[in-house]
Amino acid sequence: MQWKKPKNTDKYYWTRHVQEKMRYYGLSEQKILGVIRNPKRIETGIAPNTVAAMTPAGNIKKSKKNTKAISAEASKEQTWSQEIWVLYQIKNQKSKNNDLKKIEKQIRKLKNEKAQQLMKLINRKINIISAWRYPGVSLQNNPIPEDIMREIEELVFK
Repeated sequence: MQWKKPKNTDKYYWTRHVQEKMRYYGLSEQKILGVIRNPKRIETGIAPNTVAAMTPAGNIKKSKKNTKAISAEASKEQTWSQEIWVLYQIKNQKSKNNDLKKIEKQIRKLKNEKAQQLMKLINRKINIISAWRYPGVSLQNNPIPEDIMREIEELVFK
């Protein structure tokens, strides 16, 4: 299988480090973007202003500890053999396109909350810094609170 180098776009910037790690661990561009868009767990990154996202990989199995589970949550527990982690940073970018600048001015004039959220999305760029496979299940160190998670999802992923 030949590894394909990811290309920088208006929304995503791929560092040379992440490209080397992707080749080393056999990760594709689609897999990395899937981790960013639909993570199982998100934590604050070790570098300033970064986010670490994880999704399970390998043998994902539902645990069969108790077949007569009391709650639905207990029956949905999963185990996996490895995890894929992505470290990225969300940055504001300056608009270079004249059409984009016109749109931004029009949105600023609107007082609609949805329009303001759209404005924030237009100026977002995700710098993908690193990616790796973690053997086993990592411990949950510093989870992001649920209300912050919802806010990030509203601003970035929708």
